[in-house]
Amino acid sequence: MSLLENKTAIVTGAGSGIGRAIAVLFAKEGAQVVVSDVDEKGGNETVDEITKAGGKAFFFKADTSSPEDNRKLVDEAVKKYGALHFAVNNAGIGGPLADTGDYPIDGWDKVISINLSGVFYGMRYQIPAILNAGGGSIINMASILGQVATPMSPAYVAAKHGVVGLTKAAALSYASRNVRINAIGPAYIRTPLIEKSLDEATINALIGLHPIGRLGEPNEVAELALWLISDKASFVTGAYYAVDGGYLAQ
Repeated sequence: MSLLENKTAIVTGAGSGIGRAIAVLFAKEGAQVVVSDVDEKGGNETVDEITKAGGKAFFFKADTSSPEDNRKLVDEAVKKYGALHFAVNNAGIGGPLADTGDYPIDGWDKVISINLSGVFYGMRYQIPAILNAGGGSIINMASILGQVATPMSPAYVAAKHGVVGLTKAAALSYASRNVRINAIGPAYIRTPLIEKSLDEATINALIGLHPIGRLGEPNEVAELALWLISDKASFVTGAYYAVDGGYLAQ
């Protein structure tokens, strides 16, 4: 029997990169996946990849910075598949690059609303549905920058630190109610966003930050997510797991 057989999972930011890798792997392991993103084209491509491989999935467009979109997303998952068991709050943006004293206010508001408030809004509606299903598991996508900092990204660093703290607080609230909540902290992962937006010299500089000598791959994050979301991690909650090629060990 597959690890997630007959379970329903929401994955946000699943139109590409890490989110797509997680959605595809969950479906391969038997989950019915609600693929969510603001990018309709990418989201539908993820659904096509899942269904062509024999899996079950549908796309629902949702902006994680909207409480109402998060509510509708959960409602649609339950309406379509009867219950919600798992969620991966993966959607996020990098935001502007600037020193704190020069950081654009609108950039700060946007990064915090998507990367931090969006995780809260997700859990706000996911948790009651998961409780109604008898329990389950949630993963919040943090970052190595949920543990350390980098200059020029105060909003992103603050949001990802907040995700780690929010994860721990929620995990404590629901540990006795059969809902496990954990965070994953990827380092720099080779996604389409990185490959399209950065030149070769910049990518090589990023590689140099990782003792393992390369960037991570989306499937490497997905494999950890699969373990954490499944019953194989039944005694794990309130934890932060780095997928970082040794970045945080330096």
